[in-house]
Amino acid sequence: MELTFYKYEGTGNDFVMVDNRAQFFPKDNIALVRHLCDRRFGIGGDGLILLENDTETDFRMVYYNSDGNPSSMCGNGGRCLVAFAKSLGVISDQASFIAVDGLHRATIAADGIVSLEMSEVDEVKIYPEYVFLDTGSPHHVQMEVDLFHLDVKAIGSAIRYSDLYGKVGSNINFVKQISTDTFAIRTYERGVEDETLSCGTGATAVAIAMHATGKTSNDHLHINVEGGKLQVSFEKQESKYTKVMLIGPATFVFKGTITC
Repeated sequence: MELTFYKYEGTGNDFVMVDNRAQFFPKDNIALVRHLCDRRFGIGGDGLILLENDTETDFRMVYYNSDGNPSSMCGNGGRCLVAFAKSLGVISDQASFIAVDGLHRATIAADGIVSLEMSEVDEVKIYPEYVFLDTGSPHHVQMEVDLFHLDVKAIGSAIRYSDLYGKVGSNINFVKQISTDTFAIRTYERGVEDETLSCGTGATAVAIAMHATGKTSNDHLHINVEGGKLQVSFEKQESKYTKVMLIGPATFVFKGTITC
């Protein structure tokens, strides 16, 4: 099979994009997805995303981690898929799409900045040393003093595979406060099983966790990831976080074909 693909990145979180509206892609072929995402023997990416038709929204998002397995929601991947959909002429500057965690809406500006509405968060579990919440994907959030010298892969893997999260695991986020409205983060992603340059659901989780624990009273936060800068805004209604928006660039890298 000769596959046409597109490569996109959102603050360094990179994805192989496939237009699967014709339903030709073998979606159960875990080995193929893993091969395409392999940085040495394939195209390379933190994940693979299929754009498919949907009867009630503009399109459907089908997301795979780089280990080849279907996964939970990916915020940066969703933003990149919106940019991809615009390039295909599926949308103009607004979109609605369905993903594994439900309905999402988004806008894309002339400068390529994509604002993506994320899932509402109605539970934030606060523990003495960390916070846990689900922003479409599960996230463990903990503060670090020496964030920039941290062995994210080793420490993140140990937490991800600990008895704390069992076989399902969790994404692990390490955070340092920069100012009243700015936080730097580094993320270990399950499914990639390594540190990634950016994680959209992770940035969202950190923003909400910092607000929930009183580290900030701002409802529009700047999140510095290893691959760039994201913004997260939200509203809090009683114990629920609503109108959660993940904002940042989504950039086309290249188009190609691969025989697989």
